[in-house]
Amino acid sequence: MNIIKYDPFREMRSLQDEVNRLFASSFSRNDNSDLMRGAWSPQVDIFENQNEIVLEAELAGMKPEDVDISIENNVLTLHGERKFEKKDEGDNFHRVERAYGSFTRSFTLPPTVQSENANAEFENGVLRLTLAKREEAKPRRIEIKATGGNSQTKTIDTQAKSETANA
Repeated sequence: MNIIKYDPFREMRSLQDEVNRLFASSFSRNDNSDLMRGAWSPQVDIFENQNEIVLEAELAGMKPEDVDISIENNVLTLHGERKFEKKDEGDNFHRVERAYGSFTRSFTLPPTVQSENANAEFENGVLRLTLAKREEAKPRRIEIKATGGNSQTKTIDTQAKSETANA
């Protein structure tokens, strides 16, 4: 009879190998095929204050004429292309991590925005698009007057119904 050594961790290593293979095949970034095909999109911040909604898009290395902005049916669309420019034929790149190619980003605007008065600025590789809110969407103050013997006046802040309904 042969004696076989029992390895209590053999099953654990086998499971770990299977999990590693699963993650390696599912989340592999080695081929970068999306980046080579131009599948990238700029990072965007969207915020609002009392008077406007602001969109800031990170477009490093691009010029204002490389970007198109359109608004149609309350959908804001950014479209552009960052081109790969090889500086010299003698250059031999060892690594290219920045994304190049065309992109399109679309955002649905709330009905409280006046798209007619949009303002776009481009500075230091950041596109800043400012969209004014409609007057009925801006917060307003309502004064409450007391009736009867008490002559105190109280003012409260309120917001339009469309903003509170979307919150």
